Amino acid sequence: MNIENIDTRHGTNNNSNFSHGNTLPYTGVPFGMNYFCAQTTDEDTSWFFSPIDHNYCGIRLTHQPSPWIGDFQQLSFIATSGLNDIEDLNYISGSYNPDEAIFQPNYLKIFDQRYNVTSELVPHTYGATVNYRYENMNNSLLIKIPGDSNLEVTNNRITLRVQNYHSDFSKHFIEYVCFEFSSNILETKHIDNNNGKTVLIKFGNIGELNVRLAASFISAEQVILNLSRINSDLTVSKNIAKLEWQRFFDLVDISDKNSKKISTFYHNLYRVFLFPQKCYELDHNDEPIHYDIYNNDVKTGYLYMNNGFWDTSKTIYPLFSILIPNEMKQMLDGFYNSYLESGFLPKWLAPDERGMMPGTLIDAVIADAATKGLIERNKLKLFLKAMIDSSTKQTKNDKFGRQGTNDYDRYGYLPADKYSESVNNTLDYAYSDFCISQVAKILNERDIYQKYFKSSQNYKNLFDKNTGLMRAKLSNGKFKEPFDALSWGTDYTEGSAWQNSFSVFHDIDGLKNLYSEKYGFRNTLIKLCNQKPLFHVGGYGMEIHEMTEMAQLNFGQLALSNQPSFHIPYLFMYTDKPEYTPILVNQLMNKFNDGINGYPGDEDNGSMSAWYIFSSLGFYPVCPGSNQYILGKPQFDQITIKLPHDLKTTIVVKDNLPQNQFNQLESVNGEKVSKNYLTHEQIIAGGTIISRAILLPN
Repeated sequence: MNIENIDTRHGTNNNSNFSHGNTLPYTGVPFGMNYFCAQTTDEDTSWFFSPIDHNYCGIRLTHQPSPWIGDFQQLSFIATSGLNDIEDLNYISGSYNPDEAIFQPNYLKIFDQRYNVTSELVPHTYGATVNYRYENMNNSLLIKIPGDSNLEVTNNRITLRVQNYHSDFSKHFIEYVCFEFSSNILETKHIDNNNGKTVLIKFGNIGELNVRLAASFISAEQVILNLSRINSDLTVSKNIAKLEWQRFFDLVDISDKNSKKISTFYHNLYRVFLFPQKCYELDHNDEPIHYDIYNNDVKTGYLYMNNGFWDTSKTIYPLFSILIPNEMKQMLDGFYNSYLESGFLPKWLAPDERGMMPGTLIDAVIADAATKGLIERNKLKLFLKAMIDSSTKQTKNDKFGRQGTNDYDRYGYLPADKYSESVNNTLDYAYSDFCISQVAKILNERDIYQKYFKSSQNYKNLFDKNTGLMRAKLSNGKFKEPFDALSWGTDYTEGSAWQNSFSVFHDIDGLKNLYSEKYGFRNTLIKLCNQKPLFHVGGYGMEIHEMTEMAQLNFGQLALSNQPSFHIPYLFMYTDKPEYTPILVNQLMNKFNDGINGYPGDEDNGSMSAWYIFSSLGFYPVCPGSNQYILGKPQFDQITIKLPHDLKTTIVVKDNLPQNQFNQLESVNGEKVSKNYLTHEQIIAGGTIISRAILLPN
């Protein structure tokens, strides 16, 4: 699909109480350091864009990965005419017609109806090319910078030092932003207040203004170097940005009768290639350098930001391992640099460690890459050391590493009378231990393998045979009472026992064996799906948006609106009722579309989009680190995946009719497949996977 057919407003109709994706309409290049977004309010909020609002407050240079994280080192700018009073931002904004505006990944175009100005922006990894066409007189550009900043003005340039994110680790983390104009500046006017700085740059009676914009986290000198690499010609820049996107989009080619489903697929694919963002820049020799926020120094090498591994580890990175393995290797180098500089493997980078969410699930990313041969042996030894170090080292700063590791080792679980979200943390630690064991196994580190494989079984310590669910335990070894399976929070993360009891990705067969009845596991999954989507607010004390979204989705306790439920539809493939998986997946995929209400919950850095992509392809990575993808049902007549080394894998579905909801895998590269999964090698070897869609399961 042509990238210019993507409308970036996909999934952007959100507020703090309900999410259709909680996305923003990012115009940028894949994994770019900065994104650009229309701003429809000047209020201090993470929900600064609404697709149905006609208000226009300018274009925002943003680094916001999620509204729950917020933005940092941001600013916005808007072209104005006849403006002199800049005291109150409420009186400065204009308006636009959303139906006439163009929101594309590589191009943003908006006509401001108040000021009669057409704004066009084309992105670059480290900045943008912008063009303004004025229809009135007395024309200017207004820049709004929250927080602390200072500026330097020359004939046709303004250089800003922006600091509106105050890191816990550095007082010196700054973004340098340079605007270079095609016309000389006649006058500047600026006002400082409690909210930051507002700068009015006057150009007089010009009809057109071309702007080159660059940003840098490194230095004022580096921002000028970045600026020198940005083409001032809007058309040329637009084609360059289009080609960057098209290179990624052309990795998957779809043939199908349903054009709407194809559009939804590619809108999700756009989201997949936004995060993590580059946090490195290129020096005079085009070598990567970055700002070390923990030690206030400039270092060589890659660095990435704006990614939470609790959200992304189980969908995004397995997809990257197929589609963009070389870029993934570079990301891994960047994550290792985060370890070298902070002392811990990252959990939630934005741009430094935020410590959000339980577990240390970057372990899954490393193990998955290792089992797929994406990390060469000497590097893998370093990663193994970092994994063990990050899982065992104690620190007073709970943003880093695992909390309660001594108690986890002592009890085989985290006691609920000592730690919050103890169930999720225990399950995530057990899965991470499996991931460490897999890396150790590859490196023939037998003792390490045995130790961590043994502790990967700690999930069993929280299983309650009477309920078939995972329950919190106290230090005395007893289950915490009273137990409410519908209660959210306290011992669980963003869910109840129903959503969080099946996060044993690495040992589904072992989990099945814990049930006393022959079909206990399958029947518990059926019970999960067939009950009402009820919830009790529990430890949250209020209804949070994930609760509302689960109820609205109305798939029982299967809350695809959030990550803990992503793999649950595929668990029926481990039972005597594998046909339930395609039924569930097909119906869940109908909850996605290519419009402003595009998602059934928070999209979260590409994680939900990657779920949709995998489910469209007909296989899903239930356990990253196992090298396996559990079978589902391919959604299109034909899908071709372009792979490195000029290889391609084609997925063909015969009789792909709406009434044929079930799937029969006929062959992989001419050979019959009797298992319920494909291996990574089978997918990337190139060749043809042939399925037949059938009306009833055999």
